[in-house]
Amino acid sequence: MYNASGQLNKTLLVEQFAPLVKRIAYHLMVRLPASVQVDDLIQNGMMGLLEAAGRFDNDFGAQFETYAGQRIRGAMLDGLRENDWMPRQLRKDMRRVEVMINKLEQSSGKPPSERELAEALGMELSDYQRVLTEAKGHQLVYLEDIVVEDGGDFLERHVVGEADGNPLTQIESDDTKRALVAAIDTLPEREKIVMALYYEQELNLREIGEVLGVTESRVCQLHSQAITRVRAKMMGSAPAKSTANAAGKSK
Repeated sequence: MYNASGQLNKTLLVEQFAPLVKRIAYHLMVRLPASVQVDDLIQNGMMGLLEAAGRFDNDFGAQFETYAGQRIRGAMLDGLRENDWMPRQLRKDMRRVEVMINKLEQSSGKPPSERELAEALGMELSDYQRVLTEAKGHQLVYLEDIVVEDGGDFLERHVVGEADGNPLTQIESDDTKRALVAAIDTLPEREKIVMALYYEQELNLREIGEVLGVTESRVCQLHSQAITRVRAKMMGSAPAKSTANAAGKSK
């Protein structure tokens, strides 16, 4: 992996980890609508891999695969965001759902059921579930939606063993992780199982459906609902976090 002068061979790195790009792309495709082409994800991912090979520094203290995986996913998500592939009305509908989740949770103290959400939104349950199915991809949680940053590269500031070792950055990163874990812990049991099977066990939607005894389409709805709840919970805490950030940086 190193050349004669003891430096990392960037070409070999890219060749060795090219399959990682495809693996991440196909895993991400499960959460995206049919209009998104896997080849576009792979192309953006390869750009992320090339950038990772150029930027990687052994002093980071992180394995290259971990660092490259972050860069690859980031490049794919950036490409999706730039193309703005989600229909505006659907994006608007999902924002309404997130707001209603927060509202109902604050009034009842528990996560609302799909039927309760549908009724509160003035929709038939079947129509609400159809929106969940169509919302594949709104499930992507952008950290910029959760934490207010003052510019710069997020990965450079949060990668393990970052060069500047900024304690405030580390605290903010840990707070975000804790908030995400807490948000997932509040999910209804079935949605929590879907999250665990998909993200921890890396099962696809068909396999999860077989475990739960439901259709792949229903798993897609449960997954969309779970991520929408997480987004609502995380963004519901964003103002307080932003205030904390501003206060910390003003000292």
